[in-house]
Amino acid sequence: MPKVLLLGGASETAPLALKLAQQSFQVLVSTATDEPLAVGEHTAISRRCGRLTLEEMGQLITQEHCCALVDATHPYAKEAHRVARLACEQTQRPYLRYQRPESEQRDSRWLYADNHEQAALLACELAKPILLTVGSRNLRPYVEAATKCGLPLYARVLEHPESVAACDAAGLDSSQRIFGRGPFSFEDNLNLLQKHQIGVLVTKESGAAGGVLEKWRAAQQQGCRFVVVKRPQEPSEHVYSCMDQLITSLRQRLNAQEFA
Repeated sequence: MPKVLLLGGASETAPLALKLAQQSFQVLVSTATDEPLAVGEHTAISRRCGRLTLEEMGQLITQEHCCALVDATHPYAKEAHRVARLACEQTQRPYLRYQRPESEQRDSRWLYADNHEQAALLACELAKPILLTVGSRNLRPYVEAATKCGLPLYARVLEHPESVAACDAAGLDSSQRIFGRGPFSFEDNLNLLQKHQIGVLVTKESGAAGGVLEKWRAAQQQGCRFVVVKRPQEPSEHVYSCMDQLITSLRQRLNAQEFA
C-alpha cells in the first residue's frame, strides 16, 4: 500500500485523509503542533506532530517511504508551502496541494488589503476598537499601528504555547488576548463584538471552512468595518480545490512515474 505524507492542521485534514485511506493509501498526517485535531478514523491513518525544517521533511519522506506529499495546510501558510515544494523537488516526489475555495458569497463593503501592514492601516482609519481574527503570527503591525493611534485592540488566538509566545513577541498585552478554538458561530462572533464594542473586524480570506461568512454576518449586525487580508500569491501548479480531483491527479502522476 503506497504511503502519502499529508501536511495537515486545518479542518480539511480529516476528510482528505479519509478519502486517501479509502483509496488504498497509507496516510501519515503531519501537523506543526500537537493541538487536538481530527485526522480521520481509519487504520491506514497515523499522525506525527512538530514543525519540520526542509532537511527534516526530506528525511521524513525518505525514511517513511512516502511516494508523494499532499499539502493541506492553511491557505496562508506560505512558508509551509514553499518548504514542502522544495522537499518534494529534493526527494523527487510528487507535490500536490489542496487549497480550500475562497468565499462564494462576498460583499462590495469588504475592504481588501494586500498584506497585514496595509490591513493594519485600514483597520485604524475608523478610529474604533479592533478585533483581529488573523491568527497569532502577524500581530506586530496591528499592535504598532493601534498603539500609535491609541486604539483598543483585541486578538482572538489559540490557547497554545506558540500563540502565547507570538503574542508576547508582538507586544500584545494579556488583557488584549481572547483565547478560543473554532469553528465560531455567528452568535459567538456577535457576542464578542458586542462585549468589546468592536468597530473593525480583521480576517483572512479563509473561505467558508474558515468561518468568514459567520464573521461577516456578525460584523454587519454590529455595524463593523470588515477588513479582509488577501491570500498570498503562490505557484498554481498542482493546486486543487476539489479533493477527488487531487486524488485522481495523484494516481495519474504515480502511474506515470511507475512507467517512466
